[in-house]
Amino acid sequence: MSTRDLYTTAPATPTWQVPATGAARLSWEYEDGRERLLALYQKGKDKQWDGATRIDWDLEVDPYDPLGTPDDVLTLHGTRHWAKMTEKDKGDLRRHYASWQFSQFLHGEQGAMVCAARIVESVPDLDAKFYSATQTMDEARHAEIYGRFLHDKIGMLYPVNDNLKGLLGDTLRDSRWDMPYLGMQVLIEGLALAAFGMIRDTTDKPLPKQILAYVMQDEARHVAFGRMALRDYYRQLSDAELREREEFVIEGCYLMRDRLRGVEVLENFGIPRKEAEELSEQSEFLHLFRKLLFSRIVPCVKDIGLWGERLQKAYLDMGVFDLGDSNLDLLMTQDEEIAEALDRERFAAEEQERVAEVEEAIAAGAAEG
Repeated sequence: MSTRDLYTTAPATPTWQVPATGAARLSWEYEDGRERLLALYQKGKDKQWDGATRIDWDLEVDPYDPLGTPDDVLTLHGTRHWAKMTEKDKGDLRRHYASWQFSQFLHGEQGAMVCAARIVESVPDLDAKFYSATQTMDEARHAEIYGRFLHDKIGMLYPVNDNLKGLLGDTLRDSRWDMPYLGMQVLIEGLALAAFGMIRDTTDKPLPKQILAYVMQDEARHVAFGRMALRDYYRQLSDAELREREEFVIEGCYLMRDRLRGVEVLENFGIPRKEAEELSEQSEFLHLFRKLLFSRIVPCVKDIGLWGERLQKAYLDMGVFDLGDSNLDLLMTQDEEIAEALDRERFAAEEQERVAEVEEAIAAGAAEG
């Protein structure tokens, strides 16, 4: 079945063309490279994995409760609309929300793949090109996995959110080579990590937990790469150049905070947009997500050297200024450890199954003898 047949509203065109700007750069220096970045490149090579085999796709998923979402975190819970809903309606609502979330993950990962490829093309240093090439493969794998989950397990997709599309477009259209880093590695990846982590840590469903844990293990490397590359580059920029990038961060942060709310889902349930926006703003779950959203972005922005007065005032206005002192390295280490723990659990269970099969075969042979 074509993806187009699974969209709640089919995109007007099958492709979105973003005009390419900026120069492609080749480097003739093949020996000189930053030790930390080359070490990250080596780790990127070592940590490649196959989404078709590492993830247990045989696990069943109820499309009407794919994430085990409790009633009280659904935006309509406790409203007059909820009182009219049947159990089937509530299942449909869970399916639509999961579809909306994972569809934005899918579209974001495709955008990340294109941005990583753009970095390979435009970044001047070969060590950064090497690492970005491994990230391009990572992002392709993530898009493959989210696409498979949506097609095979949920059977529904949502179009890209207009505001996410706008941020992607701004990131890709900018001719400055560092902007794909800033827009994708810091803002969009930071948003994604917050959303991934919130679901990973709350779902009781094994398949989405696996998917999110393994994707987040890769993303920990990507954020580390962005921090290294931008921190080195931004030390060289003038105050005016830094202010331009801070304005981009401020605009992007407000956009993500105020516009990524899943209003499209409520509209598909017949709720007018204005009311859908008001209901979304009243959601305690959304307020919690917004706080977590910045747990990855604010410390990263501060770490790379974008911490001017206007940016600090914006974060004070958003109520997230204090997150600048969060330990980003600890968060990333935890992401890696959670994925590795899942692997150990799966391998131990598979080993026990193999031992049991051998013991059964031995017992059956002995009985026949």
